Amino acid sequence: MENKIKLLDKTFRVMIPAEDIDKAVSRIADKLNEQFAGHTPIFLGVLSGSFLFLSDLVRKVAFHNQVAFVKLSSYEGTYSTGNVKMKLGVDFDIEGRDVIIVEDIVETGHSMNYLLQYLREKNPASITICTLFFKPNKFLYDYKVDYAALSIGDEFIVGYGLDYNQLGRNLKDIYVVEE
Repeated sequence: MENKIKLLDKTFRVMIPAEDIDKAVSRIADKLNEQFAGHTPIFLGVLSGSFLFLSDLVRKVAFHNQVAFVKLSSYEGTYSTGNVKMKLGVDFDIEGRDVIIVEDIVETGHSMNYLLQYLREKNPASITICTLFFKPNKFLYDYKVDYAALSIGDEFIVGYGLDYNQLGRNLKDIYVVEE
């Protein structure tokens, strides 16, 4: 494991090793297995950051499921603009279906709030929010994040699907920016 990396103009150091991420994903899968046993929910991955988490998660669950993706955008560099745009939406019927939203990180909650409003108009049976990382200190909404694998502070992180200007998604560990 490389302790430090450089991406563009920033240096990052390891914050969470891959083994700890895998354990956290397994804990979430166990909880989902309890909730969705006997059901066939739709995992709805939020691109691009959730793809590694979603991939590992669906391989750890024991129930049948479907996988689909949406793409939202709100980031520029290391900051959220607060302006959410949908670049790829749900193009199939989810009415009456259980939907598990899989997100890499829930920070302010703007993107998730936008997605929840969009999905509720399609009348799913249920919506469950599942995120790898949750920043409770920055969260601005009152909806419930059902499953958060790891809670973190206000750090800017990369790796395991999360990026800095489209770089670093491939890193197996989570790195934090050094200021």
